[in-house]
Amino acid sequence: MRFKDRTAAGKLLAGKLVAYANRADVLVLALPRGGVPVAFEVAKALNAFLDVFVVRKLGVPGQKELAMGAIASGNVRILNEDIIRQEKIDELAIEKVTVEEQQELNRRQTVYRGDRPKLAIAGRTIILIDDGLATGATMRAAIAALHKQQPAKIVVAVPVSSPQTCQEIKSHVDEIICAETPSPFYSVGFWYEKFPQTTDREVRDLLNQAANRQLPFAIGT
Repeated sequence: MRFKDRTAAGKLLAGKLVAYANRADVLVLALPRGGVPVAFEVAKALNAFLDVFVVRKLGVPGQKELAMGAIASGNVRILNEDIIRQEKIDELAIEKVTVEEQQELNRRQTVYRGDRPKLAIAGRTIILIDDGLATGATMRAAIAALHKQQPAKIVVAVPVSSPQTCQEIKSHVDEIICAETPSPFYSVGFWYEKFPQTTDREVRDLLNQAANRQLPFAIGT
């Protein structure tokens, strides 16, 4: 099936996560930017807190959509050695892209969150969400960074994924939910009727809406 848009995908995904509704230990984390509209619907349906976990793909020089790795908060870098060998990318090129993407990662964290502190991760059940999984490079970087912060449980949830990537991610987390795993996969965007680029403003607005929502329980940040 194809999703109408990220909002519809989030509502469908929320239906597969009802076991985590109304739990004070649950924190929904979105991979920006495309994962935020999906995660917003999940957090709203589950009555859970929402935050972003900023990860940046390391695109192959001249082919930015092709991931040779990814970086995440906490000085985490994951490299796709197969792509690096296939494309014959040298260490200097990798470092150049890493520096550029680290600057963008820092910028996004400031823009999205502003003065609002990050929500605590240690001891919580984390539901990590993106709008889909292709190579899974950014998701693996996020998972590696999250493990350093000692959550009680990590659940990855996405509306659509390549079958292979869904299976590969499974061994790195406590639970994974891939609502759809079509084959052939093509790309994440292929499975959405509307797949515009999510803007910084949309991310900020959704996070502000989530932060202002009143919850029936209070937990520390």
